[in-house]
Amino acid sequence: GRVLGKLARESRRLNELVSQIIALSRLQATNPMLAAHHVDVTGVLESAVTRCREIATAGGIGLSMAAEPGLQVVGDTEELETAVTNLVQNAVAYSETGARVAVTSHLVDGQVEIRVSDNGIGISAADQARIFERFYRVNADRSRASGGTGLGLSIVKHVANAHGGEVTVWSKLGQGSTFTLKLPRSKEGAPA
Repeated sequence: GRVLGKLARESRRLNELVSQIIALSRLQATNPMLAAHHVDVTGVLESAVTRCREIATAGGIGLSMAAEPGLQVVGDTEELETAVTNLVQNAVAYSETGARVAVTSHLVDGQVEIRVSDNGIGISAADQARIFERFYRVNADRSRASGGTGLGLSIVKHVANAHGGEVTVWSKLGQGSTFTLKLPRSKEGAPA
């Protein structure tokens, strides 16, 4: 039983790694702005929260969402959903039972800010400087879902940059983390 369980876990990890490497190479091969359209930010958040609901519930973690209505960005829906999903998955993975993860969107100074906040274990200053690098992993013993690929945040960063935005992190050890994805708000009408 124990060996099979380990094999199943390793096989899941490899599958995840392969699918993230494929996602990353696809992102690099295509410019999301070539087929850009108006993307409804609330829909992106709903999709990410739905995808992560099961692992959150299994881990005893509260997952909430509050989206400012009517916000749109220009870009690729699927890529943006992947980016936000990766942020939510991370928040859940680095939180303990009973923790809360909140996903919100707001208009701040004409930019759409999507925030994923947790009250989990937090990230050290040294790690914060490097977490967006490929394959860099925060101390895996602290993570319930240890064995993340280390690619999630580099994918988020790539998607943010490709959409003319950025991703930033605020974190304190023992207090939790907030990742903010800032994207230019789309003006109504045809994409520029």
